[in-house]
Amino acid sequence: MVKVRSSEITPEHAYRNRRLFLKSLGLLAGSALLSACAPVTSALTTAPSGGDTPAPGGDPGASAQTDELRDPLTPYEAVTNYNNYYEFSTNKEAVARLAAEFPTAPWAVTVGGLVRNPKTYGVDDLLEGFSQEERIYRLRCVEAWSMVIPWQGFRLADLLREVEPLAEAKYVRFESILARDVMPGQRQGWYEWPYVEGLRLDEAMHDLTILATGLYGKPLPNQNGAPLRLVAPWKYGFKSIKAIVKIDLVDSQPASLWMLAAPHEYGFYANVNPEVNHPRWSQASERRIGELGRRETLPFNGYADEVAALYAGMDLAENY
Repeated sequence: MVKVRSSEITPEHAYRNRRLFLKSLGLLAGSALLSACAPVTSALTTAPSGGDTPAPGGDPGASAQTDELRDPLTPYEAVTNYNNYYEFSTNKEAVARLAAEFPTAPWAVTVGGLVRNPKTYGVDDLLEGFSQEERIYRLRCVEAWSMVIPWQGFRLADLLREVEPLAEAKYVRFESILARDVMPGQRQGWYEWPYVEGLRLDEAMHDLTILATGLYGKPLPNQNGAPLRLVAPWKYGFKSIKAIVKIDLVDSQPASLWMLAAPHEYGFYANVNPEVNHPRWSQASERRIGELGRRETLPFNGYADEVAALYAGMDLAENY
């Protein structure tokens, strides 16, 4: 099992009491969205010391926490108001408004396919049945911008172990909600809805891979993929499928929405790689939201020590 840096995982009691967190999530009976990647400032978080302190950059409402590279958190208002979510709009700044009234309860997530113990979970089952942690991760969009986000969630591996994958299971296929009546972007015929993504089973079982239920100590906002979003921080953000309703264990590589839409631009693995450019722009550098200038992009988004072994012997340019 790969050890996750202690600076990336904060026990929930050090961030806020778990019961208060669950209460803040609303825990409605039953229970809840999706797209590529996901940004002015006012949510209050609790630093590990127990004090509320302003984050670098002048945000009076953000915690002074950083990631393990000492990069400051991206302000809450930026994280929640600059979002790729094509089910609602291709305009990043419009997504929060368009998603504001999206119903996220009741919500059910079915987990099945090549498993011994298929199950259906409500949001309350996921919150109470799996240990919720804070994970401070960098998010690198394929569009060459990035953020640092304090997610709350739980390890995908814990969920998969509960349903007991069969020996034939090689991949995990994720499917988002199809709701054309309330998701205007899905009424367009440019993409094959619903949004689908996939991971290799060992990627899904990796300790860094989580299902996010919140951010900044708050329930996951609609525009960020409420109520359940995949986060695999060494991959480009479009892999982080939002508003998940179905998870299946399968024996062949799933075809994702972006692979079907533009296979010459978006591959299955989507590992952050500064040496492999997008056909229309360089991936060697990125724009960190809230900062001036650009910074170098790190291989595997800075998580190479943890995940590079998953791809030993693979041609990472061919398997982009």
